[in-house]
Amino acid sequence: MIVQKDFLNKLKDFGLNSYESKLWVALLSRGVSTAGELSDISNVPRSRAYDVLESLEKKGFIIVKVGKPIKYLAVPPAEVVERVQKKVLEEADLQTKVLSELKTSDVLSELNTLHVEGVKLVDPTDRSGAFRGRDKTHEHVTSMVKNAKTSITLMLSKQGAERKYNLLANHLRRAAKRGVDVKVAVPIGTPKDIVEGFSVVGKVQTHKNKDARFCLVDNSEILLFLTDDNKVHKSYDCAVWVEAPHFVSYFASLFANEWKK
Repeated sequence: MIVQKDFLNKLKDFGLNSYESKLWVALLSRGVSTAGELSDISNVPRSRAYDVLESLEKKGFIIVKVGKPIKYLAVPPAEVVERVQKKVLEEADLQTKVLSELKTSDVLSELNTLHVEGVKLVDPTDRSGAFRGRDKTHEHVTSMVKNAKTSITLMLSKQGAERKYNLLANHLRRAAKRGVDVKVAVPIGTPKDIVEGFSVVGKVQTHKNKDARFCLVDNSEILLFLTDDNKVHKSYDCAVWVEAPHFVSYFASLFANEWKK
């Protein structure tokens, strides 16, 4: 049986590996079959067919028909989708519960202590890193904003202003309630609702002919975006993070001068 590779790859969304996908598709095409027959038409080695079929049975994709020889019956795909969805939700709920309990556990306290003590041993020149891909940069900028103690400064592009607002609005609101000074610079032409949204959580200024994009926190660390987000795909968006108070304070002074204009 010939099945397109692209089609088999899509079955990874069901949580299946290559052999499981091939055998399941083969069984769907036959309705009911033996392990030997399925091995022949799916090109899965017979030595692996039985354990793979057992795995599919445990996952709820097939039914074992007891007899001699043992046969296998395919579960309707729509039913499989419901079963997979239910399992994913159950596992997510369990994992969420475990993580919630971890937040108040001694384990997390010990891990935090290790991290704090470990950071003291780090050479200042090592407090930097690079991120590639918008998801990674967004994760780090969110972490910076959440942990800000005194100030947050954002210089944004027109394209990035809406994304950053959707990403950071709640965190900026909480930071402002903690007494953190929030400043946001956005280009002229940024949608009015985005500007007004940022105005609720901090001070906002519009600027022109400024292509820089960065997030500066507590005058001690900065995330500097290196690419033009209007020209590159989000997977190629790059940023450099530096935690060096002397360097960052100089950068902050440059921004302060621009802010006064």
